[in-house]
Amino acid sequence: MILSLPINQLKSQLAMSDNILSLRKPGISKFLPLLLLPVWFLLYHNLQWLTDKLVDDVLGLTAGTHLTETLRFFIFEVPKVLMLLTLIIFFVGIIRTYFSPERTRKALEGKSLFTGNVMAASLGIVTPFCSCSAIPLFLGFIESGIPLGVTFSFLIAAPMINEVAIVLLFGLFGWKTALIYVVTGLVIAITAGWVIGRLHLEKWVEPWVYELKAGAHLEDEKITFSSRVKMGFEAVKEIVGKVWIYVMIGIAVGAGVHGYVPQDFMASFMGKSAWYSVPLSVLIGIPLYSNAAGIIPIVSALIEKGAALGTALAFMMSVIGLSLPEMIILRKVLKLPLIFTFIGVVGTGIIIVGFLFNHIF
Repeated sequence: MILSLPINQLKSQLAMSDNILSLRKPGISKFLPLLLLPVWFLLYHNLQWLTDKLVDDVLGLTAGTHLTETLRFFIFEVPKVLMLLTLIIFFVGIIRTYFSPERTRKALEGKSLFTGNVMAASLGIVTPFCSCSAIPLFLGFIESGIPLGVTFSFLIAAPMINEVAIVLLFGLFGWKTALIYVVTGLVIAITAGWVIGRLHLEKWVEPWVYELKAGAHLEDEKITFSSRVKMGFEAVKEIVGKVWIYVMIGIAVGAGVHGYVPQDFMASFMGKSAWYSVPLSVLIGIPLYSNAAGIIPIVSALIEKGAALGTALAFMMSVIGLSLPEMIILRKVLKLPLIFTFIGVVGTGIIIVGFLFNHIF
């Protein structure tokens, strides 16, 4: 019957079908998160029961042995962390659609030094930029006349205080530790940027950077809410698709620490009694390269085995906030004295935070 229809009529019907489908898709995508939320909460709140059922009843492993507790830790933490990441990144992905590079630049342009530092560090939490974006962001900010110290506040906060770190800390340590991390990360970003700004280190920026002329900036296009929801799903696919392997590797290492490493051994060089533990952890963390997804599960297991909270936070911040790849990328636009100053100022701030929280807790 279809073959007997005129070609033009067939094309018209196909076009009409496409239009109907395109009208339905935004409506479905708008309500899909609400439909999936009850399923998410049901699974999440029964993960421990499901894990124990699998380990004890299905696999029939003996409770309390090193192998059993290592597997229990791994089987429970992997879906827990990935489910938290999926939920939070979806909502953060929607929020991120309101913070384009152009809008971020406009928000920071023309602000005084300290106000700019505070705004830049705060925007760094919700904007979708990491160390890979360091050079384009740096150039765009300098072209727009944004002070060097304000630019550094943003570059410190963006990779260090990201949604992956916050979600993992919340899931593994609770909301208090996650809040501590956010607050201390903001303080470090604001203070370090302010110090760098007061030192007037513009002479250590590569000369060609200031020779660039700011080009025309495109205006932000208006986006419908259904499109923002779709972008939230895309953010989940992109971010979780990239970090899931690091999550599993990090949790696997953490599971091994949880099951096999003696508590006294870990406390001997990462506990409160070891005065050198905080600066040593920062020195070890700076040359390492990992993201929050890989390092935080390991930190969780270290704390469980006796590492002090401040020492563990200092180690984590140095790995995430002072990564070697970012330093290599920034070397294309900054001279070595400014890079070393940046590492020194941020590293000092992290060490102070580590000692402070070791003392408080």
